[in-house]
Amino acid sequence: MRPAGPVARLLWRVLALVCVALGLIGAFLPVLPTVPFLLAAAWAAGRGWPALEHWLLEHPRYGEYIRQWRQRGAVPRRAKWAATAMMALSSAVLLATAAPVAVKIGAPVLMAAVAIWLWSRPES
Repeated sequence: MRPAGPVARLLWRVLALVCVALGLIGAFLPVLPTVPFLLAAAWAAGRGWPALEHWLLEHPRYGEYIRQWRQRGAVPRRAKWAATAMMALSSAVLLATAAPVAVKIGAPVLMAAVAIWLWSRPES
């Protein structure tokens, strides 16, 4: 990979920091996932901030998940169940709102597609 210029490196770092911040928020809010944001942060950091990428890969709690995703696209079964449950709950809440019918149909269909894809991934 060609080394990034200073502007590109700055943009990759900003993206990595935003993703880390969202992952940190997600560690405390059950409706916001943590690991997908950390996966994105490690990806962005790999393009502009190798030290942050290394820190994420070696993180005692989340590093293993990031490494397994990179090596095999693996998602732990517990994470699959949690994501599926949150999508089902989100769909149920959405159906109880005054959202337009297209949203009440489209969002659950999209979430179902994501769940199918997620369950097709290998497990760690």
